[in-house]
Amino acid sequence: MIELFVFHVHAMAGLYAFTKRWQEGKLREGLMAIAIFFLVFIIMWTLTGQIIKALMPPEGFTTWFTRDTGSLVLVIIPDLLFFKVFFLNDTTVVKPLET
Repeated sequence: MIELFVFHVHAMAGLYAFTKRWQEGKLREGLMAIAIFFLVFIIMWTLTGQIIKALMPPEGFTTWFTRDTGSLVLVIIPDLLFFKVFFLNDTTVVKPLET
């Protein structure tokens, strides 16, 4: 259940990143944003998997909190920072109308 929740959160974040970039730019920017977001997710999941492998026993703590669950929970932290920096900061400058 925890894995499903983490995947759904990442799917919603990817959809938000796509929609925001698509509305601000073109379809290409939206597709690029979703590709970068999921590429970072996959890389971070691999790195946190190695960290959890060193910290957790092979069987995990319980049947519902295994190594994969631990690495997915741990991947939320760097992905949240990445998402905040690249997609939630509104750096759009509004120029006043010239009359």
